[in-house]
Amino acid sequence: MSNVQTMTDEERVVEALYWWGIPTFFRCPNKTDLSDCEIALVGVPHSSGNGTTERDQHLGPRAVRDVSAYARRVHNEFEFSPLDTCKIYDLGDVPLPEGMDNEKCIDRIAAFYKNLDSRKINPVSVGGDHSVTGGIVQSIAGKDSKITGGRKAAFLHFDAHTDTFHNIEHFMGAKRSSAHWGSYLVRDGHIDPEKSVQIGIRGHTRTLDWLKPSFDLGYDVLTKAEFDKIGLNNSIDRINKRLDGQPIYITFDLDVLDPAIAPGVSNLEPGCGGLSVDNAMAILRSLKGQNVIGGDVVCLMPTKDYPNKITAQVAAYIMFEIMSLVAWNKKNNK
Repeated sequence: MSNVQTMTDEERVVEALYWWGIPTFFRCPNKTDLSDCEIALVGVPHSSGNGTTERDQHLGPRAVRDVSAYARRVHNEFEFSPLDTCKIYDLGDVPLPEGMDNEKCIDRIAAFYKNLDSRKINPVSVGGDHSVTGGIVQSIAGKDSKITGGRKAAFLHFDAHTDTFHNIEHFMGAKRSSAHWGSYLVRDGHIDPEKSVQIGIRGHTRTLDWLKPSFDLGYDVLTKAEFDKIGLNNSIDRINKRLDGQPIYITFDLDVLDPAIAPGVSNLEPGCGGLSVDNAMAILRSLKGQNVIGGDVVCLMPTKDYPNKITAQVAAYIMFEIMSLVAWNKKNNK
């Protein structure tokens, strides 16, 4: 693991060259020995849960690894380095030999994260389409979870879409799909919707009751239009009151951001502005000290990104924020 406090200036320069060396998340050591791991950085290269033609999300983890060397190592607002505070390792990617079979892949993902849960290792992951969240959270939250102490988790769900489409049986063949995880994790007892928030929801809807499935489940839905109306500070207050005291899992679909900021996503929503990076960062940082147990960044589409890899770079910075929230709690024994 890099130690930013003891490195020479020359070493810092070389470490930040994303095109140099073997890529791992934030230059963290690649390890399979979990004996002293506290925070696991994991790639989930899965695409078969998104039933549209946008199938390149499995390239997301590699893209983030490639650029994350360039990302910062210290959190200026929190005034600490998560990488110097915790044992943080890049565990590689979840092995998915049945890559075109969504249901088997979700089982593989669940088994991988169940092993982390058994050791109380907090995961921060990069997908992959949004179905990966279902596989992850079913293993780290709920009555058998060690990470949450048997409690349900609360979601802070950043997205342009609700992903609670339990009104349809499958999403073009996939049952535990990128469109269903927000529903079945509630029904199966892993998420408490009464303590959860979906934020940034917007898009080109097909029906006027498009939010009803989320409301029926019990989620608080803070649409982008409502966010614009009540403002950042009121939104932060609403989110923190809802999540307060809960084990919190953050899932961040990059399409929640404005398309100008994150063009390389799997389900682009142009024609209606998304969250700015500054607003997204402010919401995430407002959770400092709350019981954040882990999170994921999903739906990166490297094949649609700009040549400067801006969406992958944004994904790396969101990942760093989630990692910092988890590390802050460990630093302060929370």
